[in-house]
Amino acid sequence: MFKQRTLKRIVRASGIGLHSGQKVMLNFVPHTVDSGIVFRRIDVNPPIEIPADAMLIQEAFMCSNLVREDIKVGTIEHVMSAIAALGIDNLIVEVSASELPIMDGSAGPFIYLLMQGGLIEQDAPKKFIKILKPIEAQIADKTAAFTPHEGFQLNFTIDFDHPAFAKEYQSATIDFSTEIFVYEVSDARTFGFMKDLDFLKANNLALGASLENAIGVDDNGVVNEEGLRYNDEFVRHKILDAVGDLYLLGHQIIAKFDAYKSGHALNNQLLRQVKDDPSSYEIVTFDDANECPISYVGIA
Repeated sequence: MFKQRTLKRIVRASGIGLHSGQKVMLNFVPHTVDSGIVFRRIDVNPPIEIPADAMLIQEAFMCSNLVREDIKVGTIEHVMSAIAALGIDNLIVEVSASELPIMDGSAGPFIYLLMQGGLIEQDAPKKFIKILKPIEAQIADKTAAFTPHEGFQLNFTIDFDHPAFAKEYQSATIDFSTEIFVYEVSDARTFGFMKDLDFLKANNLALGASLENAIGVDDNGVVNEEGLRYNDEFVRHKILDAVGDLYLLGHQIIAKFDAYKSGHALNNQLLRQVKDDPSSYEIVTFDDANECPISYVGIA
């Protein structure tokens, strides 16, 4: 039986909130079978638990935000991306503020932290959502779609007419596995335009943004001294975001995901369309991990 996973032990970390600019404490806590991923706001009394559920996404401007009883947990996509990559099914993510720490703007630090907690199998079958028919969401000229596929493939295209965005590096495809995600996607950082920064800060957004946790782009190109980590880092980061956003469906998805200029809002709209049509998917398990079309890091 291909089994569910959680952590062996609690892992603690801290960082700065991208939008609040405030220090945020973060704890990854093992969770029980069939509990899913749950965010717990420990700075409110009593603490509020918010499941990582696509239907609880209420704001998706700049980042994905879960909201329950007027309590928010924001900027969850990079953490969710790391959790998905390691095949973790059940976890409590304790956070001391209304958003998660941004770390270096990628999922890499979260992968490292989760691995410090050690992965452990649980005595229940790991569940997957297998897409059975094409389903598409669209906002203006932006599209996101699932089609049946034996595995989890992500094809993403961005479209920026800007000197920093070389045309040949605006599309990317990955066949998702832990190894591919860790080595080819997880370190891709979020990015933003310097010209937007004053507007965002005036609206109490991006107060913690810096070149330590994002790629800055001005009229001429990338302003970070070290440049890009990959030639196509921008589109790789969009894939990273999508992996996190799509894990809000509750289980790893078996499908092909095609996106053109998609973002958090459209990714969420696609998930809601899946939820609204029970005939579009089925829940599957695997008696043998080797039968699963998606490969994850092994458990020693």
